[in-house]
Amino acid sequence: MNLERLIEELESYRGRHTELITVYVPADAAILNTIKQIEQEKSTAVNIKSKNTRKNVMDALERISRHLRLFKKTPKNGLAVFCGNISSQEGQPDIKIWSLEPPVPLGVKMYRCDQTFLVEPLREMLQARDVYGLVVIDRKEATIGILEGKSVRKMKHMTSGIPGKMRAGGQSSIRFERNTEIMAVEFYRKVADSMKEIFFHITNLKGILIGGPGQTKEIFIDQGQIMTALKNKIVAVKDVSYTDETGLKELVENSQETLAKEAITQEKELLKTFFTMLATKPEKIAYGEDEVKRALTLGAADKLYISKDLDKYKIDELRRMAADTGAEVFFISTETDEGMQFKNLGGTGAILRYQIG
Repeated sequence: MNLERLIEELESYRGRHTELITVYVPADAAILNTIKQIEQEKSTAVNIKSKNTRKNVMDALERISRHLRLFKKTPKNGLAVFCGNISSQEGQPDIKIWSLEPPVPLGVKMYRCDQTFLVEPLREMLQARDVYGLVVIDRKEATIGILEGKSVRKMKHMTSGIPGKMRAGGQSSIRFERNTEIMAVEFYRKVADSMKEIFFHITNLKGILIGGPGQTKEIFIDQGQIMTALKNKIVAVKDVSYTDETGLKELVENSQETLAKEAITQEKELLKTFFTMLATKPEKIAYGEDEVKRALTLGAADKLYISKDLDKYKIDELRRMAADTGAEVFFISTETDEGMQFKNLGGTGAILRYQIG
């Protein structure tokens, strides 16, 4: 099922009591631990006072436990499971279960029993996501990763094999230094090749962040033979203490100011295109709620712009209409003059595939 439609369906249910269970298993978690937690929740549910509620919660927990046991290990991106009594009739239970592997790695671990399903972590995945390449490197090792939304994923870890300062028996200091430099250059080349392999075909790659301790990161950029198309995408070079997965997260943390500026720059470019077309080709632009909805209904909207300050229900409706017709969605903040200008124009706009008259 389409993720957006699943979210809509789950949001449409409201339990008569706290009988709707949400379980999120993170991408890197052992599914056996979640099964153990569900079994523990069963012993807690025995204490629920209402006989009907107790039975429905116990039944839902049992179904979740059986479902989780179908997996030998946690799926690559984690797992989201929703189960509970969705019947509107007291005493006539209707226990349903939904399960999916999210489109991107799930970073949240959760168990919740409530009158509604918690779908916000999935809804966040529907937001337009910028992707950044991450590289942390020193002479000993390098780690390559991807930042997608708020999720950091390690893609590859490499070691150079360069020896420490102690020389192999009989080597002169000059020969030793020459050999280690040759090994370093070869290591930089291999890292650059891996960058190409991992980053080059990511169509929505917005930039690359490079980090590491000391001067190695700058030397790598100069000597690593990074292909020009990727080298031109380097937007930040930062000092970080580690060159493993911890270093990737530190690099992202140290680059927050750069990432914020990048987001604003991208937003300005989007709105520049929109306002330029409004001035020069107004027939290919729709703005205002009614006009934009009409364009979406006709399938004429190619790119949909939505102000983040718009009412949540209106945003959800417009996003659903865009999903039905394949329109690309962009969310516009009010942190820039252009963003405020767009909001004052009605907060909704579209670039059209064709003129609709």
